[in-house]
Amino acid sequence: MLSSNLETLVNSNRRTNRLAKAIDLAWLGQTFASLCWIASVMAYGISSIGDGLQLAAASAWLIANIASLRANAE
Repeated sequence: MLSSNLETLVNSNRRTNRLAKAIDLAWLGQTFASLCWIASVMAYGISSIGDGLQLAAASAWLIANIASLRANAE
């Protein structure tokens, strides 16, 4: 019973930490910037290798931001 309550508390703290990180202004700004970068590449089209690399970089940045939520919550 005590073990179950402790596990529930730990899981609740992880969710709270993840939410706090998601609302952090720096995290939101970086995530918004990466989404804008992806949108601009899509709007102009992928017509060269450089465009593909730009899309890959913006996508990697977005994935890193999302992964940071999970890493900081654990």
